Amino acid sequence: MTSERILVVDDEESIREIVSSMLGSAGYPTTVAGSGVEALEVLASGEPFDLMLSDISMAAMDGLTLLERTKERFPEMPVIMVTAVHDISVALGSIRNGAYDYLLKPFEREQLLATVRRALENRRLKLENRSYQLELEARVEKKTEQLRGAMTELERSYDITLQALGDALDLKDAETEGHSKRVTAYTIAVANKMGVPRDKISVIARGAFLHDIGKMAIPDAILRKPGPLTAEERLIMREHCYRGYQIVKRIPFLTEAAEIVYAHQEFYDGTGYPRGLKGEEIPLGARIFAIGDTLDAITSDRPYRRAQSVHAAQMEIKKFAGTQFDPAIVEVFLGIPEAFWQGLRKDIDSQVYRFSYPRKAVMAGA
Repeated sequence: MTSERILVVDDEESIREIVSSMLGSAGYPTTVAGSGVEALEVLASGEPFDLMLSDISMAAMDGLTLLERTKERFPEMPVIMVTAVHDISVALGSIRNGAYDYLLKPFEREQLLATVRRALENRRLKLENRSYQLELEARVEKKTEQLRGAMTELERSYDITLQALGDALDLKDAETEGHSKRVTAYTIAVANKMGVPRDKISVIARGAFLHDIGKMAIPDAILRKPGPLTAEERLIMREHCYRGYQIVKRIPFLTEAAEIVYAHQEFYDGTGYPRGLKGEEIPLGARIFAIGDTLDAITSDRPYRRAQSVHAAQMEIKKFAGTQFDPAIVEVFLGIPEAFWQGLRKDIDSQVYRFSYPRKAVMAGA
């Protein structure tokens, strides 16, 4: 027996009994109502429901009216509409008005249960994500207040601030710290080789280090899921770019870095996300970061494969020049010797490398 309660609304007693029996046999506690008016009374009684299954064609109050009134008072509760009218416009109309999905009579038990499971899972993910978001906003607000009082010192010592925010992300993913430091070092190295001004490199370094900070807003059930994500979970995961942007842009001296956080999953040919930016629409720092991120991904151990060589990473990045990567930046990257990248990684892993001195990252390969 699950704890997820379902309200079944239909003006035909036989249908109510059949649907209630199907759901009950699958372990769902159900309550029935014979009309839209009765359903509102049940909902108003205070008994909590996780899902409502309602017929569309009912006397006195039809299902669409019930849907509208239910959404006003219980916006978190998904509603599945049931209709015998084989008119797709009716079903689509109910979805436009807020229904999660619809079923056409007659339906089979497995069809009903599959739709119910999807609706309940969708509700769970939304509630979980909202809970994480509220918790994150409270933490960010508190942190921002602390940062505001020490802004002068933070502007001189941005690496300390970055480390503090990185530590917060480590609470979600124990591997983040090493990845963020390596990607930042690689990004600084390429930017130096390109001749990017020092002040701009500082901005790029901040954006590179904080690129995954938005994952703090992603539920652990999704972030740490061992198997493949569902379509809905992938959409939630993709929100980390925007969530990170919202976090970082609130800190005044990280405003420019926030744009890199927002765009770090964009592709040069416009097929990336979240905004589908193309070419030079993508901030320079994000275009440089994309190469450093891929270099680290290929040369690091993953659960599904061992780390590959720097040469393998160079060939992979070269292959996708003009599609995923800016070809001009790829050319600069390929001009840096393999030995330099190997030495830089060794320095980072042994704690020799410090972000307070960004030019150290490329002196050996300049």
